[in-house]
Amino acid sequence: MRWLALLPLLALCLAGRAGPAAAQAQSSSSYPDRPVKIVVPYIAGSAPDVAARQVADRLTAGLGQQFIVDNKPGASGNIGGEVAARATPDGYTLLLMTGNHVINPYLYAKPGYSLKDFAPITVITRLPSLMVVPPSSPAKTVAEFIALAKAKPGKLNYGSGGIVSLANLSAQAFRLATGIDYVHVPYKGAPDIVRGLLGEQIDVAFPTMPTVVRLAQQGSLRPLAVTSAKRSTVMPDVPTLLEALPNGFVQDSWLALAAPAGTPSAILDRLYVTLKKASENQEFRTALSSDGSEVVFNTPAEFAAMLPDESRRYQDLIKQLDIKIE
Repeated sequence: MRWLALLPLLALCLAGRAGPAAAQAQSSSSYPDRPVKIVVPYIAGSAPDVAARQVADRLTAGLGQQFIVDNKPGASGNIGGEVAARATPDGYTLLLMTGNHVINPYLYAKPGYSLKDFAPITVITRLPSLMVVPPSSPAKTVAEFIALAKAKPGKLNYGSGGIVSLANLSAQAFRLATGIDYVHVPYKGAPDIVRGLLGEQIDVAFPTMPTVVRLAQQGSLRPLAVTSAKRSTVMPDVPTLLEALPNGFVQDSWLALAAPAGTPSAILDRLYVTLKKASENQEFRTALSSDGSEVVFNTPAEFAAMLPDESRRYQDLIKQLDIKIE
């Protein structure tokens, strides 16, 4: 009889234990039931922003709730990264993640997050850099640029978005591979780099392909090489640095979708499956790849497995170049 009297209390305890799991399962099955925010750590109109808006439109169409881009630019992506890392892991705040979020923890003492703060969903695209010079440059090939730089040691200059930018890492990797000596001219961002090239204030730059592909196709800038593993489908006549250099290298970045760590895997999978299905639409693929980007959409597990290799690659390059934030 004493045990019978305790049964209602035991039932309540078991219900309490099952409550959070059951609530999470219910939440995941009904996701999303309100608008979702995609934090983009870069300005409106930038390559990450454009890709994020394409993705937001497809998720809105596929899941029946509004996916809204929220631009939080600054500090090489750290501001937006921290906002997303601290958000509630319920699937209603996502992050447009880039290679900078792998690089920055090695460069900044307090970036506001680490890789373990994010749950990978999928890599959207990979973005190679394009080595470009002004059309007035006497260099028409990579070999000719190297010869020009060696004939004028310390006289040529290159532009980038600062020492922590991928454009600078590519330019410095090129210096190591070729033994040339040129001067770094830091700019605030890609538009300023383009103006520096067009105004012949800098001799070369390695911006991401989406930034300059149209100008290169029009002849306003001269492309010498692409930093991807294979030639670009939008500029197939431009060689890779692997082809152009005896000790060439691959240096590209990527745009991806991630969520705060702890977001239920069912939600991550639902987002991935929706985007993977959307990627079968040729219009969507063309919109993402027409600027020279390579469409990916790998699984959450594949994205997670990729991150340690990316982390080691950037860490080794940063150590080799002895890049530090003062």
